[in-house]
Amino acid sequence: MIVSDAAGFFFPEAGRYVALTEARLNDNRGKSAGNIDIVIVELDEAGKVRDFGALEVQAVYISGNVSKAFKKYMEDPATNYEMEWPAKNYPKPDYLSSSRKRLAPQLIYKGGILNGWGKKTAVAVHRAFFTQLPAMPEVDLSEAEIAWLIYDLKYDEATGRYQLERCHPKYTRFSDALATITTPQPGDIRDFEKYLSDRISKGRIMGAPSPAELAPEVEPMPEVFDESAGELKNNR
Repeated sequence: MIVSDAAGFFFPEAGRYVALTEARLNDNRGKSAGNIDIVIVELDEAGKVRDFGALEVQAVYISGNVSKAFKKYMEDPATNYEMEWPAKNYPKPDYLSSSRKRLAPQLIYKGGILNGWGKKTAVAVHRAFFTQLPAMPEVDLSEAEIAWLIYDLKYDEATGRYQLERCHPKYTRFSDALATITTPQPGDIRDFEKYLSDRISKGRIMGAPSPAELAPEVEPMPEVFDESAGELKNNR
C-alpha cells in the first residue's frame, strides 16, 4: 500500500515501476549519505530508468523497557492486553528523538541531495507521529516536493485484527518542511529560570571539582654532555 501510494505521488500517470530497497546514496565526493529505504523507479518501454523518487518509512523510537512488558503480555494475551504496568521504564514513544535526531538528519543529507536533483521524496509515518510534528506550510499536489503519507491502524471486528489504513496525505515544499522541523520555537524564559532556581534550592548542582592529590609539578629534564657538539643538551 505504501509503495503504491508513493508511486502515485512520484508518477501521476501511473507508468511501469519497480521498487528497490536500501539504495546507497553518495554525495559529490563519493562519500555515503546513507541508504534510502525504498527507491521507486519508473521504467520506459525498453526497461530503462525514466524517473525515480525516494520513499522513507519513519517509525518511532521507544524509550523505556519494552521487552519485559511484551514478555508479560505474551504469557496470556487474552488477559494481559489491559494489564497495568509500573510507571518506571514503561515503554512509550519518543517522538522528539524520532523527528529531530532521525527524520531531520535524513531530510538534510539524503533529502538535500534528492531535492538538488529535482527529485521528490515521500515520507511514510503513522498518524500519531505526524500530529507531534510542528505544523508545516502545505501546498497543492502540483507544487509538492515532499508527500507525507500518513497511516493508522483500524480494528476490524470481522477478523479481530488491526488493518493498515491510509489517512489524507499532506504536501509540502522541501525547504519549508526542513526549516519547520529543525527550528525550535522558544518558550518562556521565565519557565527555564524557575527550573534553574528549583534545582539550586534542592541542592541538585554540580559540586566543585576535588583538588588533585598530586601537586602539578614538572621535573626538569636531565641534561647530558654532547661530545660532538661540545655542549650540554636535554636528554629527550
